[in-house]
Amino acid sequence: MNPNIPQTDRKRVVIVGAGFGGLQLARKLSTRKEFQVVLINRHNYHEFQPLYYQVATAGLEANSILFPLRAVFGNCKNVHIRVTDVTGVRPTDKTVDTELGPVPYDYLVIATGADTNFFNQQNIIEKALPMKSVSEAIALRNRMLQNFEDALSVETADEREGLMDVVVVGGGPTGVELCGTLAEMRRTVLPRDYPELDFTMMDISLIESGGELLGPMSVQSQTHSLEYLQELGVNVRLNTRVKDFDGRTVTMVDGSTIRSNNVIWAAGVKANPLAGLPAEVLGRGGRILVDRYNQVQGFTDIFAIGDVALMTEEKWPNGHPQIAQPAIQQGKLLARNLLRWVQNEPPVEFTYRDLGSMATIGRGLAVVDLPFFKFQGFFAWLTWLFVHLMSIVGVKNRLAIFTNWMFNYLTYNNSLRLIIRQKMPQGNLDAMQKKLSDQMEVVKT
Repeated sequence: MNPNIPQTDRKRVVIVGAGFGGLQLARKLSTRKEFQVVLINRHNYHEFQPLYYQVATAGLEANSILFPLRAVFGNCKNVHIRVTDVTGVRPTDKTVDTELGPVPYDYLVIATGADTNFFNQQNIIEKALPMKSVSEAIALRNRMLQNFEDALSVETADEREGLMDVVVVGGGPTGVELCGTLAEMRRTVLPRDYPELDFTMMDISLIESGGELLGPMSVQSQTHSLEYLQELGVNVRLNTRVKDFDGRTVTMVDGSTIRSNNVIWAAGVKANPLAGLPAEVLGRGGRILVDRYNQVQGFTDIFAIGDVALMTEEKWPNGHPQIAQPAIQQGKLLARNLLRWVQNEPPVEFTYRDLGSMATIGRGLAVVDLPFFKFQGFFAWLTWLFVHLMSIVGVKNRLAIFTNWMFNYLTYNNSLRLIIRQKMPQGNLDAMQKKLSDQMEVVKT
């Protein structure tokens, strides 16, 4: 196979990854006559990661948080999108290797983001439920709904408890928001769907290895988020680390256990650098060491932005937080700097502008930290809704999400609690099973 990208006299910028940073960079360069942009992504869409948990809890349709890349660049003739996996980079040849074939570059931008960090715990890798992609969020939704269906038919209270109880590991925004939503579903939605089940017996536990929830946020927000979750009936355990999970029992380092078939892992992330980079450019968590221009150490034509990049500033000695804003801001500045380089002008150093952070815990409950103001409660919840709604790509997606949110708020109900599985095609089952097994091995490694 061949990527079939036309040769031009423009500087070719190959961007690997269409997350917040990669998409922002590609959009900024798409109208510049100086560049040919090649955007390589595993999927043909951009994913809005902050709302994965709402897909997982049947609050939103998956397509509401996805936006097709070709719809973004439909009229840009100098942008070439290729949907494929990147297998590595050859810096000496200035080439990216993909499953479609090699792609030469003048400038390479690595925007591959981060994935779930299981901290090399094999049982957790095999049995816990991650949530770092929309497909994983849908799988989690299917699993949770199927568990309630199965709970209707089991014979013992222990089996029923294992199917209904949920353990969420990780007290960051994902874990907190997920627990808050599950607690509200337990109180309002699930008893109506499953009147034969006693949801007062459903336990939701949040396990956090640190001493507080929402570690990077203010003490005020940490305290309120803990209070909100406890008011919703979530069992929060701080300073507790998960040691093992065998599919039925969660074991802590201190020897205590929780009976549950369901562990949702939101305890950490690790970067996704490309194979072929020198080992010395990889820092903590697999992040790529870059300078203040996002140039990878030792290279002038390879850059990294967003979660995969580790850039230090005086205020951020351990690198920027792995959230959307640093990626977006780096994408914008790198677009300007690439233009400066081709015009023989000096580049501008990156300085992160912290616009604040926020998390929603439940209906009318949220915490917001802005640089100049911190607040909680209903107004914070409205702020969270507005900021996330405006960050979604595409007017149609915004309208769909707004409609869903308003309907859910007024009725405590939605029609998205559906178990949807892929239908396996007829054919060579042995070959299909081998392919699935190979794919699982790739995921594990």
